[in-house]
Amino acid sequence: MKLIVGLGNPGERYRYTPHNMGFLVVDRLAQRYKADFKKRLARVEVAEFRVRREKIILVKPMTFMNLSGPAVAAILNKRRIAQDAFLVVCDDINLPLGNLRVRRRGSDGGHLGLRSIIGSLKTSDFARLRIGVGKAGASNITEYVLERFPKEDLELIDRIVDVAVEAALVFIKDGVDRVMNKYN
Repeated sequence: MKLIVGLGNPGERYRYTPHNMGFLVVDRLAQRYKADFKKRLARVEVAEFRVRREKIILVKPMTFMNLSGPAVAAILNKRRIAQDAFLVVCDDINLPLGNLRVRRRGSDGGHLGLRSIIGSLKTSDFARLRIGVGKAGASNITEYVLERFPKEDLELIDRIVDVAVEAALVFIKDGVDRVMNKYN
């Protein structure tokens, strides 16, 4: 069994914002495998499908980004997912738009969703797929990550999401080391 958590903020207002890259990726994965998100616990939406007979669970915390940790911890505990079978997909303002960085563990790097998960799990030993959204020098980072992408960037964002989906599928099939070798 593998678990992929996409980080984002709930609500249509945030759908195509930099902070919702994680949601966009797990939504695309669910769409590809014709899996529907359903509310399971009060704070998460879950979709399930199989790849090579292995159960894949996609999770979207329905809390705001900086409160993702308790929801993620609850689903991990309920499903008894091993640390090496768990991937978090999120945005990264410090990476250029479209660049991917995969790590087996690490700090939160200033990302409040990752900080919340690390705090709730009391460990930073979990894989993460960070998707570059640029603007590292933005004067107001919070404003930038919560604003919608400009219409002229949506085609590029769509391609970036496709590449991140492929990276997630490599994680599902071959593990984090293979993803790091292929996408870093």
